[in-house]
Amino acid sequence: MSATTLPAICKDLDGDDRWLSIHKRFVAECKEKDPDVMFIGDCILESLQFTDYWNQHFVPMHCLNFSIRSDRTQNILWRLQNGELDNVRPKAIVLHAGTNNIGDSAEEVTEGILELVRTIRQKLPDVYIILPTLLPRGQQPNELRDKNDQVNRLLRERSIGVNKVQIVTIDNGLIQSDGTISHHDMFDYLNLTNVGCKKVFEPVCDLLHQILTENEKERDLTPSE
Repeated sequence: MSATTLPAICKDLDGDDRWLSIHKRFVAECKEKDPDVMFIGDCILESLQFTDYWNQHFVPMHCLNFSIRSDRTQNILWRLQNGELDNVRPKAIVLHAGTNNIGDSAEEVTEGILELVRTIRQKLPDVYIILPTLLPRGQQPNELRDKNDQVNRLLRERSIGVNKVQIVTIDNGLIQSDGTISHHDMFDYLNLTNVGCKKVFEPVCDLLHQILTENEKERDLTPSE
C-alpha cells in the first residue's frame, strides 16, 4: 500500500499550526453553508479562488473551495475523512490532487487520486465527481511534466465506465510550440494567472453548468408529495 493512499496530517514545519486551522475552518463551513459545488484539492484550486474568473463564473454556482496549497493526496484524504464532507450535499465536486506528490511515482499518485474518489463516493453516493487533468509545470519540459502526463493517462484508463466520474482535459493551450510555458498563463510556472484560469477552467465551468442544469430539470420532473 502506497503512502499516497494513507490519510496523513500535513507536517507543521513552520510551527504555526496553519494547516489544521484551515481544516477546522472548512469543517465549520460545512455546518454553515449549503454548496451546490465543492472544489477540493491543492495549490491549483486554491489559487483559482483569488481570480476574477472564479468571482465571475464559479461564485454564482454556490461553491465552497476546500483547497490547501501544499497538500498531497494523503493530506486531502485525511481532511475528507475528518469532517470536510460532513453536513453537505453538493451536486458536484471538482477534485484536483497529485501535483504536490513530488517523490511518488505516477502509479502511486494515481492510486492516491482514486482513493480520494472512493472516499468521496462512500460519503456522497450521488455526487458527480470531476477530475481536471494534472497541469504541466515548469517553464521548460521536465520529468515532473512527464509524470503528470502519465498520471493523466492512467486516470483516463481506470475511470472508463465509472459512474458519475469524468476526467476533463484542462491543459489545452498552455504549452507553446517550443515546449515552454508562459508566465502570462502561469506566473510561477505552476499556479495560474487570470488569463491562464480562463484557458484552463472554461471546460470545467461548462460541465458544471450542464450538471447543475440537468439536476434542476430532474428536480422539476420529480412529483411533489
